[in-house]
Amino acid sequence: MSEEKKTVVVGMSGGVDSSVAAYLLKQQGYRVIGVTMQIWQDEDGDVQEEQGGCCGLSAVDDARRVAMQLEIPYYVMNFKQEFREHVMDYFAGADYIATGHYARIERLENGRFALRRSVTEAKDQTYALYNLTQEQLSRTLMPVGSYHKDEIRRMAEEIGLNVAHKPDSQEICFVPDKDYASFIEDYTGKTCPEGNFVDLQGNVLGRHKGISHYTVGQRKGLNLSMGRPVFVVEIRPDTNEVVIGEG
Repeated sequence: MSEEKKTVVVGMSGGVDSSVAAYLLKQQGYRVIGVTMQIWQDEDGDVQEEQGGCCGLSAVDDARRVAMQLEIPYYVMNFKQEFREHVMDYFAGADYIATGHYARIERLENGRFALRRSVTEAKDQTYALYNLTQEQLSRTLMPVGSYHKDEIRRMAEEIGLNVAHKPDSQEICFVPDKDYASFIEDYTGKTCPEGNFVDLQGNVLGRHKGISHYTVGQRKGLNLSMGRPVFVVEIRPDTNEVVIGEG
């Protein structure tokens, strides 16, 4: 890195991973700006307490406190026109975007960028990032991908972050009861029928309970006795099939 500090915008969810990501980048010499994308604002206090408020008001409060501890600028992104005019145009000048995802980005000898799994298989999130382009990868930083989750929490404890023991947020942020299949059915007015699990060759492996219950990369909750780890590699709405693979 040159002597001039590079600017990186860190997406802060209010959780321990993105909080430590901001800390690590500041330690590495970047000029760090924290932002939270607030897209859902009607969760009540009980829901925030139970679910951790992954992108509601409680997340904003937690992320703001962390930013104050780290002494970095912090903004809430609400996508209103005023925000676009006065804040988003400013952020367009950042050199990098960073997240707390458990993944790594490596620059190859030929100059291309490759997405690599995190050092901890249990928390790897590369399956959610597979469609990042070369341009996006070249401008993205994922500093927690080189650490195990217990190391991240220990680091948060050592620097005194109040989110050090905050539970992981795994639900969809606008579905606080975690029943996203019912949300889809209620939202669209359509019910997803049962169908077949198939392998890459089209062989039927079993029955699924509706494609809205699954997502690419999912490994748990498939109820398939395969004798080896498998996961969802594709969802085919036209044939109502969920494709299962491994490796």
